Amino acid sequence: MKQYDVAVIGAGPAGLAAALKASQNGGTVMLIEREAKLGGILKQCIHDGFGITRFKEKLSGPEYAYREIAKVTSSNVEISTLTYVINIVKADDSFLITIVTREGIKEIMARRIILATGCRERTARQIFIDGSNPSGIFTAGSAQYYINILGKMPTKKCVILGSGDIGLIMARRITLEGGQVLGVYEVKPTPSGLTRNIVQCLDDFKIPLYLSHTVTRVFGEQRLEAVEIAKVDERMRPIEETKQIVNCDALIVSVGLIPENEIAESLNIPINPKTKGPYVDQNLMTLVEGVYSCGNSLHVSDLADYVSESGEIAGHFATKNALSARNLQEIAIDNNLLYFVPSHIDINGRLDNIVAYFRSAAEFDKATLIIESDGKEILRKKYQRLRPPEMEKVTFNVSDKNCHSIRVRLEVEQ
Repeated sequence: MKQYDVAVIGAGPAGLAAALKASQNGGTVMLIEREAKLGGILKQCIHDGFGITRFKEKLSGPEYAYREIAKVTSSNVEISTLTYVINIVKADDSFLITIVTREGIKEIMARRIILATGCRERTARQIFIDGSNPSGIFTAGSAQYYINILGKMPTKKCVILGSGDIGLIMARRITLEGGQVLGVYEVKPTPSGLTRNIVQCLDDFKIPLYLSHTVTRVFGEQRLEAVEIAKVDERMRPIEETKQIVNCDALIVSVGLIPENEIAESLNIPINPKTKGPYVDQNLMTLVEGVYSCGNSLHVSDLADYVSESGEIAGHFATKNALSARNLQEIAIDNNLLYFVPSHIDINGRLDNIVAYFRSAAEFDKATLIIESDGKEILRKKYQRLRPPEMEKVTFNVSDKNCHSIRVRLEVEQ
């Protein structure tokens, strides 16, 4: 049975960065990927906007992935594609991992595990749209796969439900390929995607965005023929008299991403209900010793650059940390914050250059983020504008190894 210092599960941008960093630190690493090719979702993201932070230039998804893959394949990382993890058991100070490969079922041992399993899309069935179940209902990622990977056009005239970034990008893509996007309908009173995607994907192509609207029913037997659209009130309930029928051959659903954490849950790793990913300390170790989480399986990020960065952090500390008793202090956040990652600080660990990510709970103009250790202010940063769809990053230091409480709050100017 082969033994490794680190097993990385998932070979998207987070897993690639984690595996490379762990290998550069001298660890023996196995990178496990269930698909035939490395790169994760980047393979089908042919639009640009990747790498601005990490490489200081604008790249497409495949270009970004190629750079990361080239570094990993030229390293000492052992790569296993078309491989599925079916069981993990804690065995003393290591983990016994059962995998299914093209050669059959195998078992390996790893001292540390890094979960880089990414996220998945919410489907139309998860938001309870009434009606039949015809063909022609796609998640935005599925439509993207059809067009960019398979070269197939899934629609001629469609409606997009949800203003998440993938949906906005697909509105532009479908338009460029000759399809007609009748509108993007968002149930919330504000868009769910990044401002730049609203401008570049909708405004520039004159695609209408309807806020406080939703799809209430679909029509069609074999193939989708129409959808029912309704305006919603402040409690997001459809307003009966506003219902209208829109004829279309496809409904593209972009209603959110959920971190993929089935493996984490099988290990009884506590999950943060705000992020839908594991609780972690500043080294990205979960509350189960020896298991790390990074990338979109930890929390859904706006940028692949930040996903890679979290992979590097996990890979670094998975090989640098000798497991010892942790002194975890949970970070308290106020109601103006949707979430703050990390959720805990290990007071016995390193306390400098802690990288953190957060989202505001609502749209705020002129807000100040304040981090306190035992009531003493250790970071203050002002923001001109904060929106929940736009994640922010901060770096801070905790100087007192004897601190008993860490608090993060967002002061909003009235």
